[in-house]
Amino acid sequence: MRKALTLVATSVATALALTACGGSDSASSAVESLDPANPVTLTVGASPTPHARILEFVRDNLAEDTGLEIEIQEFDDYVTPNISLNDGDSDVNFYQHLPYLESQMEKQGYDFEHGAGIHVEPYAAFSDKHDDVSSIKDGARVMVTNDPSNQARALKMLEEADLVKDIADDSSVLTLTEEQNFKNLDFQENNPELLVNDLGDPTVDLAIINGNYILEAGLNTDDALLVESAEDNPYANFLVWKTGNKDARIDKLEELLHSPETKAFIEETWPNGDVTAAF
Repeated sequence: MRKALTLVATSVATALALTACGGSDSASSAVESLDPANPVTLTVGASPTPHARILEFVRDNLAEDTGLEIEIQEFDDYVTPNISLNDGDSDVNFYQHLPYLESQMEKQGYDFEHGAGIHVEPYAAFSDKHDDVSSIKDGARVMVTNDPSNQARALKMLEEADLVKDIADDSSVLTLTEEQNFKNLDFQENNPELLVNDLGDPTVDLAIINGNYILEAGLNTDDALLVESAEDNPYANFLVWKTGNKDARIDKLEELLHSPETKAFIEETWPNGDVTAAF
């Protein structure tokens, strides 16, 4: 885990507020309003790119004088942020979409709520062996995430390219029939953060990679063989918090993340659409 920390306030009043409300299991509803004279901290767990970068923009350009200080915890995987939130080490997190959140709440028993969509990171398929998806032969090896909530997403993108067919919302590589996988593609699963490494494997024909790991690896969807459409995309990322813990701090961060300034920052930072505002 890597952490990028903001300066915490040094006043006694702020310290008391943080003790009562920040990063703990205590009811965060105690923060009913924000006072610029006595700022309070909100601890946010996030993926480094693009989530932490967006939060840094908000922290450094929009949150000043609002009474909100943003502390960013960076996580390199998809499992730890929800553990941190559930344990009270984070107040909120920013890295996941609804299908993943729902699968984690069902599997892990989390009691979480979420805000409105902030941005979409299109899924994309890359290859070091092929220049066009039309050259993907029968029996080709395709690397996919081992996260079930994103497998259907990957398969639907492959369906658009006529590599599989009849994909449902709950489809996975383990349940594909011969009719669905008519090209007999050899699907192999890996942790989402490791799929970039599979591109260098000479036996791999195609690797389908999550948007944040595309950015972290310095890849560009302009070079991908397949790119998911961002229009009406159901995989927008949003803020998540423990049920009943939404307070003035989270309200303010939600407001700032959905501001015209944040949308402009996203569009200017990722003009090719690798990250697309969802509002």
